[in-house]
Amino acid sequence: MATDAIDNTADKMKFICLIVSLLLLVPANARQRYSNPILYSDYSDPDVIRVGDDYWMTASSFTCWPGLQILHSTNLVDWEIVNAAVPEYGPAQEYDKPSHGNGIWAPCIRWHDGKFWIFWGDPDQGIFQISTSDPCGEWSKPHLVLEGKGLIDPSPLWDDDGRVYLVHGWAGSRAGFKSVLSVCELDKDCTRVVGSQVLVFDGKKHGNETVEGPKFYKRNGWYYIFAPSGGVKEGWQLVLRSRNVYGPYEWRNVLHQGNTDIHGPHQGGWVSDIEGNDWFLHFEDRYAWGRVCHLQPMTWLEDDWCIIGKDINDDGIGEPVESWEMPAVSPDAQMLGGVPAMATTTDFTGTSVPLNWQWEANPKFWWFMTNPELGCLRLNCIKNPDGWRNLRDTPNILAQKIVGPSMEFTTRLVFRPSYPGDRAGVIVTGRDYSTIELCYDGENVSLERRECLDAGNGTPETVQESVVLGTSQGNGKPEYTSIFVRVKIKDGGLCTFSWSTDGRRFKDLGPEFKAREGEWIGAKTGYFATAEIQKNDGGSVEVY
Repeated sequence: MATDAIDNTADKMKFICLIVSLLLLVPANARQRYSNPILYSDYSDPDVIRVGDDYWMTASSFTCWPGLQILHSTNLVDWEIVNAAVPEYGPAQEYDKPSHGNGIWAPCIRWHDGKFWIFWGDPDQGIFQISTSDPCGEWSKPHLVLEGKGLIDPSPLWDDDGRVYLVHGWAGSRAGFKSVLSVCELDKDCTRVVGSQVLVFDGKKHGNETVEGPKFYKRNGWYYIFAPSGGVKEGWQLVLRSRNVYGPYEWRNVLHQGNTDIHGPHQGGWVSDIEGNDWFLHFEDRYAWGRVCHLQPMTWLEDDWCIIGKDINDDGIGEPVESWEMPAVSPDAQMLGGVPAMATTTDFTGTSVPLNWQWEANPKFWWFMTNPELGCLRLNCIKNPDGWRNLRDTPNILAQKIVGPSMEFTTRLVFRPSYPGDRAGVIVTGRDYSTIELCYDGENVSLERRECLDAGNGTPETVQESVVLGTSQGNGKPEYTSIFVRVKIKDGGLCTFSWSTDGRRFKDLGPEFKAREGEWIGAKTGYFATAEIQKNDGGSVEVY
């Protein structure tokens, strides 16, 4: 026994010495690595800044409300949602109903003189701005800086002499032209334009179709405009520079797909970490998953041009990296306890709806009620609006982004219908959608799988499979129905739907469904509760 103990001890000491030797080969300042995409979920047209030890990001929210989610990070890789800067939006007649693909496009977040600012373009109204001293608190009401059709993708620049300039793009669908960038001057309060629109870059003249999404910076006396070109699916990233704010601007391609699998790497923001290292946060369109976010190292060259990513082919143009060393982090930096940006859980246990959930139109307080006592959210069955064709016309859908490369979403529904036509369930929604839902026809409660292809054009739904779960109990209304529902989404956006009465043994219902992206956004999954009759004591569903 004693000899065995000595031998074991000797073996352990040899192993420890080996580990110590290996650790001595690792540089003392070596950092962990991250992998792209850092956000495998739809955060379209991201922009980012650093203020002290903290990074702040926002992204296009279009007509998902509350809009302009505010994200926070301490390392540029792990993000949490801490606020939404625009709870609702006007004009009400436009956004009290679904208006897919419109609304808030390509925001730009900035920090200046003790305030956070966000500028964005609404292609049907013009350029807006909001501000606050606390990004986690209340933001100002949207202020229309420049009214007009087709004005998009604004980015302000506070110059060294106190003057303020704005660069923006143009949406061809509204303005009638595109691929050009304009610069104008704003008053010092950023409330109105005080100068003319100056054309500073015409992409068509330089072989750069669809130039858009500009971001304005200044460095070493140079004015820089970072702008994507070539379109979302196959585009690249340009950098323009000039010694004069109004040009002329010279340009270079600084990031493209190259030999990588990352297509269309472009449109995002430049930020420096606490050690002065430079980074570029951008999106890549992955169809049903939406516009996922990548983080690229960025290098400034001696001639004051930059390269984003890694120049693998020695052609002077960067290519996206799959993995890289983590950005520098302050030891004092702390997360704020927000909702993880990759959240896929319900967690309706508090007094408000978690920030990873958004409505399809300006939310109305009578659509829902929180219930902390039961730890659930009650959704009332709201009558379909006039002219309703399918669920793409339903404003009171509460949905969250899907998260890749695969995800599973399980929830419990307690359905309490009142009148024929009451429906409630779970939906995977986009240009096509599919549901697993509870329906009441005045006599029976059925569990149904429904599908709608090309929903935005008013295509009717079809029932894929149906199971009768219960009947009325003599008083004309059924007892409540409680079931568990599960949605699994795997690579390629392929979805399976299943259900259970006990939360343990699940049965598949209906065929596999292939999720599709929405208008400029990824597919989403969430809840709905609708009615065909508006009458006293209407139906509802509790979601857990």
